Amino acid sequence: MDLTAVRTFVAAVDAGQFQEAAANLSITPQAVSKRVAVLEKDLGVQLFSRTARGARLTIDGQAFLPYARALLQAEERAAASVRPGRRALRVDVIRYRVSVAGLLRDFHRAHPETELDVLNLFDFDTAIAAVRSGTIDATFRAVTMPGRQLPEGIEATPVFDEPLYLFTGPAHEFAGAPAIAPAQLAGRRIWMPGNMPGTEWAAYYDELAATFGLTIDAVGPNFGVEHLLDTIADSATLATFVSEQTPLVWPARHDLRRIPLREPTPVYPHSLVWRTDNPHPALAALRHRLTSAYPGRADNGIWTPKWAQRA
Repeated sequence: MDLTAVRTFVAAVDAGQFQEAAANLSITPQAVSKRVAVLEKDLGVQLFSRTARGARLTIDGQAFLPYARALLQAEERAAASVRPGRRALRVDVIRYRVSVAGLLRDFHRAHPETELDVLNLFDFDTAIAAVRSGTIDATFRAVTMPGRQLPEGIEATPVFDEPLYLFTGPAHEFAGAPAIAPAQLAGRRIWMPGNMPGTEWAAYYDELAATFGLTIDAVGPNFGVEHLLDTIADSATLATFVSEQTPLVWPARHDLRRIPLREPTPVYPHSLVWRTDNPHPALAALRHRLTSAYPGRADNGIWTPKWAQRA
């Protein structure tokens, strides 16, 4: 169905005559008549009865009118869903089970009037390309990875330094420790089957392992969080890293432990990345909330990779 013809039909009804509708649409009365005729042919019914005094809606025209209006409203909503500045704010959080998803939920609670589309773009390059093209408005990333600089016109600001915890089962040697130093993990195996080569988190954990002499084991298969929890719970040698904000639920019998890392505390450096000329009105509100809540990076007592450190 030709939506231009439908729009012309509604304009003619609202105006009360073809000539006034033509003026409102900046076309000729003949063009209005032609479009309405095309619509009538497409529907197989007569929408207007033509008289010397003008055109009046037929019974079929009256029946079609509310659906025609709804059709045009649906068209407007469809266009608004993808139109920059009017569509929902699109933000990539990599995965829903990460702390930055919680930051976004907090923003939504504070700004319930802001429509949000939350996406999961796994790959760094894909996310940055989407920001650059305007397909998404922002992404949470650890920047900058070794050998990967942000393109011109793309900006990043730190919004959250996430402290790491050692995550063990009850039989692990550190299960009862109130806290441990990363150096105590030297020679130990940290199982992280989701660590894909080429990702920013793999780059982070590779440098963490090199700095403190531990081993990151990314050998799969990766069957998801539940399988990871089951495996860690049953092992006396395997551990993994999580954060305090990682939303995890496990059976009470697992007796899993989150053990703080101290002296130094490894923190994962999350930044918000956006295009500097992005016009979306809600993006500024998101940036303001995140940067206002960020206390700044501690001068000592923490560890981050050299590529994430700022001068």
